[in-house]
Amino acid sequence: MASRISAARTAALTPEAPLTAFPGIGEAMAARLAQLGLEVAADLLFHLPNRYEDRTRIWTIGSLAPGIRAQLVARVERADLKFGRRRSLLVWLTDGTGRLGMRLFHFSKAQQRQFVPGQWLRVYGDARPGATTLEMAHPEYTLLAGPEDAAATEDTLTPLYPLTQGVTQGRIRGLVHRALDQVLEQIPDPLASIALEADANWPKLHEAIATLHRPPVGSDVNELVSGYHPAQRRLALEELLAHRLSLSDLKQRARQRLRARPLTLNAETLSPLLERLGFALTSAQARVIGEIANDLAQDGPMMRLVQGDVGAGKTVIAAAALLAAIQAGHQAALMAPTELLAEQHALTLGHWLAPLGIEVVLLSGARKAAERRAIEARLASGDPLLAVGTHALFQRSVELPQLALVVVDEQHRFGVHQRLALLDKGAERYPHQLVMTATPIPRTLAMRAYADLDTSVLDELPPGRTPVTTIAVDQQRRDEVIERVGAACQQGRQAYWVCTLVEASDQLDAEAAEAAAERLRSDCPQLRVGLVHGRMKPADKQSVMAAFKAGELDLLVATTVIEVGVDVPNASLMVIENAERLGLAQLHQLRGRVGRGAQASHCVLLYQSPLSQQAKARLAVMRETTDGFRIAERDLELRGPGEVMGTRQTGEVGLRVADMVRDADLLDLAESIAAQLEGRRDAVREVLSQRWIAGAEQYARA
Repeated sequence: MASRISAARTAALTPEAPLTAFPGIGEAMAARLAQLGLEVAADLLFHLPNRYEDRTRIWTIGSLAPGIRAQLVARVERADLKFGRRRSLLVWLTDGTGRLGMRLFHFSKAQQRQFVPGQWLRVYGDARPGATTLEMAHPEYTLLAGPEDAAATEDTLTPLYPLTQGVTQGRIRGLVHRALDQVLEQIPDPLASIALEADANWPKLHEAIATLHRPPVGSDVNELVSGYHPAQRRLALEELLAHRLSLSDLKQRARQRLRARPLTLNAETLSPLLERLGFALTSAQARVIGEIANDLAQDGPMMRLVQGDVGAGKTVIAAAALLAAIQAGHQAALMAPTELLAEQHALTLGHWLAPLGIEVVLLSGARKAAERRAIEARLASGDPLLAVGTHALFQRSVELPQLALVVVDEQHRFGVHQRLALLDKGAERYPHQLVMTATPIPRTLAMRAYADLDTSVLDELPPGRTPVTTIAVDQQRRDEVIERVGAACQQGRQAYWVCTLVEASDQLDAEAAEAAAERLRSDCPQLRVGLVHGRMKPADKQSVMAAFKAGELDLLVATTVIEVGVDVPNASLMVIENAERLGLAQLHQLRGRVGRGAQASHCVLLYQSPLSQQAKARLAVMRETTDGFRIAERDLELRGPGEVMGTRQTGEVGLRVADMVRDADLLDLAESIAAQLEGRRDAVREVLSQRWIAGAEQYARA
């Protein structure tokens, strides 16, 4: 038996060979490697380094400076035990050009005995200032037989790989090198037969992979680390193409496979709603409603994303679509990320639709158990109701057998699984899907996450909206800001004062909303000050919001629960405390609560010094523009794609090599190649899918 196992492990490897076929890899180590997504030999080739070290050069001690990460060869002068706040072993090294201390805080007796005077070492680490000379703390070191071994350096840059517990760099490097030697030439190159741009100078796939794992001497480390090396760009292009093809295929198959209820949305349907609105639709709203009407008329499910900046009138779009579903005798659902927004939607839609005979029910976590059960019973019976709610809508206890339309507001707040759970409520037919966001999605991200989702853009604001002037002010001038707020409110204007916390915290120095409200009442006794935050009972929140909207309050102190869905045209001044703690998307959403009337509006960003470079950049963007699409692009540049699409919490398939900001210029080429492959079901598409896409099928309907 043992001989058969040995023979199997020395046999030539194939790309599909399990990692247990490698010498020294048992079931336990294979399980650890699986946590890194490494299960077969080919996986090792695409497990790319995230950093590199240059061990191809030997530095002299005399040439070192603080901050340099270097390799050197030196002999031991002596080793001293040091006793201070922490016991350490300080090994003094010299190479004839200078003296260096190698300090170890964790060491054994056996290690201590290694460092005898005259012992030669190869050392790799970071030079830093010590008490009397430069030091390296816990560098990597190797014992040498003598100075004649000094020339034995690495002939390529040393890769550093992502790891998991129980897996070392040495183990990963050994496995990757074996895969490069035995498996690389067997890996198919799906783009070998595709016409790439002639001037792109793309390396072949095998060359690119080998370069990334074994960068030759002289390779630009900064280029490799930043992801701009041609070898990385070659793999990034392949990955972007794979995602583009896969998402398009999945959603096309979903549309062909799933059937929805055709709905009618025309002038006759809309007329009663338009009469209730009291204002005319913008041309952008009319255009988007027309696009939705065409989708709803089909027996395949609508899958449409509506992007519109803050205040563009997306709620009216949603109302028109919801009206079509309910008037046809079916059920519809609108899901919002917060209770306050759900409550605002229920009130607004009720005001518009109730006179048309449509009943709106609110289902949120704050509902009493008896109320929830009564609402759930009516929904389960199939009554043609409009259900508005938070994540409570997709709980298992909620049944919507006649669900014909789902509207998801602020879609980036929900995970893929949550959206799927609500869409699966349609028992007989698949519901039409309309997702809306006031956080404009940059083209780079929209192409990745919504490759085949129809997109509508509300690129026009209703008449009468005024641009908001934004300034950033240091917290030291807080009293001056309070005085300005008081003066504005005395002139008949209303204002928001936004805080990031509800209660005081030992960990954060942001002033809590409750404390801020008390101080503002003390500093401005002439003002009527209200308070609203997420921990209040729904009825209390609604009461305060109604009073503010009716002009019975001058100043509303609030947490970020007001960032979406609150519309008070007379509110023309907003102060955001600790603005440096918030992202661009959230700052833009909050600022959108003002500038909704005809008065000149202002937003004051109060910040705490000193600011980080990123915080400075965010506040500068807010001062420079009110264009949500421009802000979204800058947000993507500053933070990366994760949060804009909600991918960090969704489990959505991630990108392993490509970066949606850095590699945005490759998207057009990826689309061009995708067009060449359109309609083909061949090995190219299969290889790309297996190599780069995992678990994507479950997201086909999201």
